[in-house]
Amino acid sequence: MSESQSPFPDSPLSLWLDTFGDYQPCKELSEHSTVDVAVIGGGFTGVATAHELKKADPGLNVVLLEARTIGYGASGRNGSFAMTVVGLGFGVTAMLRGKEYLRRAHQYMMAAVDGLEALITEEKLDCEMTRPGFLRAATTSKYIKRIQHDVKLMNELGFDDIGWISRTEVQNRVHSETYLGAMLEPRLLLVNPAKLVRAERDLALRRGVKIYENTPVVSLTAFPKFHLTTPQGSVMAEKVVFATNAYSHLFPELKRKQIPAFTYMIATEPLTASQLATIGWEDGEGVEDGRNLIHYYRLTPDNRIVLGGGPVGLTWANSLYHDSNETAWHHLEEHLVWLFPALKDVKITHRWGGPFSVTANLSPALGYVGDERAVYSIGCIGHGVSMSHRNAKALTDLILERESELLTCPFVNPRVIPWPPEPLRLMTAGALRGYLQLEDWWYEREIQKNGA
Repeated sequence: MSESQSPFPDSPLSLWLDTFGDYQPCKELSEHSTVDVAVIGGGFTGVATAHELKKADPGLNVVLLEARTIGYGASGRNGSFAMTVVGLGFGVTAMLRGKEYLRRAHQYMMAAVDGLEALITEEKLDCEMTRPGFLRAATTSKYIKRIQHDVKLMNELGFDDIGWISRTEVQNRVHSETYLGAMLEPRLLLVNPAKLVRAERDLALRRGVKIYENTPVVSLTAFPKFHLTTPQGSVMAEKVVFATNAYSHLFPELKRKQIPAFTYMIATEPLTASQLATIGWEDGEGVEDGRNLIHYYRLTPDNRIVLGGGPVGLTWANSLYHDSNETAWHHLEEHLVWLFPALKDVKITHRWGGPFSVTANLSPALGYVGDERAVYSIGCIGHGVSMSHRNAKALTDLILERESELLTCPFVNPRVIPWPPEPLRLMTAGALRGYLQLEDWWYEREIQKNGA
């Protein structure tokens, strides 16, 4: 496969990857290897599953193959929020899947956030972790009603740590006159995702996992054992973990279970003391707004604002060549100034984008591929920082064929609605995006009327 044909295009570096510092990738696979379990994909799901397998059974021979470098995909480019949100949020999840599904899913995600915090603390993973709380801010009267509905819904389901705070309260926390009130939830970790995934790589190496970077799987056959071919070597494995998320359609076994959609981000230069004084934000909460196509943003330890979301990119035939989008970046720069007018002259130092995994019913899915020798995880829909780590424990239980309470979660072995082939796939995804955009426009008419 030539570089021009590669499904893994060179992309603008995220803030996290660009500022990581010196990184020494593991060597490429250049020989034949026979193992118990082969893990495909070196993001959060892959490295976490690899070290969970070795933790559960130190005698297992586990190899991880990453097409580029650890954290190349969403794990090195995301918004850094480890949170409890599933799909498009509490209300949408309840509408699509029912209240009982939402209750069980939220319990799973609460344990996911707490479990990730425990892992980082116990293993002393250097990833700039904080737990500042989460705000979902209302910026129009219709968003007030939507978010208050979600708060009431979650309280009725027994989650009493989620509450509503007034306009005064939220503006005391973050000084933006656009905020009319907010949902406050304590369960949110902020991390440096590139540091986290690469610290986990080192943890997996210490446990005895063999990791090969810059080693794409170019072909795979399943019988009598799995045979994975790479450009310079091959692996024979009893079992396989597809930890490929938004890249999963590159494998025929997963081709129609998910599609990649694209999100975009920007980062500012470090803010000065006077600039920080205008926006407050002393507690550094993670913030999202009430839209379907959300904006999400945070302060970094060196006082940059990282902002993402808004326009979502779709491509023909699931092309992965859509990591750059000038229109989306311009939208985010305008939105930053709308939120914080005093920052109109702040410089943008980083602009990047990347794919995230979307299932047709907007819900995560993990389980077996065909028989019990292969497992997969897809559909985090932008909320994989915490979810993928708990999913790794569930994938471990599936691979080892052992019973656990994790396997009773609603994400495990669900019926996955297949995406249709082209051109219906792009038409379906485009129609869904169009509906979400139209609803956002409807909710934001009062902003437009006021000339904002």
